Amino acid sequence: MTEPLLKRLAARGERITVAAVPWVAPVYRAMPQVAEVLLLPFARGGVQWRARRAYAHNLRGRFERAYLGPNSLKSALIPWWAGIATRVGYTGEFRIGLVNARLPNPPSGSRPPMVAFYSALSGEAGVDADRPQLHLAPDALAAALSAQGLASQGFYVLAPGAEYGPAKRWPAAHFAALAARLDLPVLLLGSAKDEPVCAEIAAQVNGDEVNQSGAGRCVNLAGRTSLDEALALIAGARAMVSNDSGLMHVAAAFGLPQVAIFGSSSPLHTPPLNAQAQVLWLKNDAAYQPPLDCAPCFARVCPLGHTRCLHDIAPGQVLSLL
Repeated sequence: MTEPLLKRLAARGERITVAAVPWVAPVYRAMPQVAEVLLLPFARGGVQWRARRAYAHNLRGRFERAYLGPNSLKSALIPWWAGIATRVGYTGEFRIGLVNARLPNPPSGSRPPMVAFYSALSGEAGVDADRPQLHLAPDALAAALSAQGLASQGFYVLAPGAEYGPAKRWPAAHFAALAARLDLPVLLLGSAKDEPVCAEIAAQVNGDEVNQSGAGRCVNLAGRTSLDEALALIAGARAMVSNDSGLMHVAAAFGLPQVAIFGSSSPLHTPPLNAQAQVLWLKNDAAYQPPLDCAPCFARVCPLGHTRCLHDIAPGQVLSLL
């Protein structure tokens, strides 16, 4: 979702280095406008003051401007300690002295879609029209397909995970019912955290004897690919079905035909910006009764205990859009 911002910066002659955590870095390596990707060696969680200060010390004198996507305090510390003269970001989390080219942070109820939110850091107009794009080297695509014994456009990808919580995840049984009705092999992609649900889906589709060698009709690759490999497999697929997740945005940036399923979150906030994307969100379905007055709740777990915003989206509805 930051790619359109980087495209704007590159177009006006800025040489771009991105500092990213290792599990995000492959996405930035798929952006041709990025000249260099630096890995941030920090664990999730605490600020890790000493480690961040030491990291920043090695960057001193290298950069003229820093653009801060996250609104957190810790994201602003490294540019400040590195002595970068202009530090562009939104006001937030005690950063007034750390961010010296500040944009007002819109209230959560009126915040624009995230792509426009990030693109506005460029200071340019027209950010509402921005669309992310990723580009993959042909040899990377060919290698990933060859490793799975697949042909380009010869399979579907399903991404059943969503890091935020179960209120964003279409039921595993629905994914399995959809996979069983598709006319091409199905790859299940996700992180190691998604492996159990993907194993459940593969078992339902393939029967009790799931072929772990990868020759089965529904192949569970969750936690078994690098992000680089997952990017390539998505780029080579016929289409993808996913929840509102990071992989949803990857498919959108490749311009892949996709169905994006929304539950507790909102496609008004984080839509797949792709002309070939189909979004299913019962909140917007006038025929769905009773109306989902509770959506979007942005909760990790359904506060009402029914999660009907997802359970009531039938596999046949998704299939009809592929």
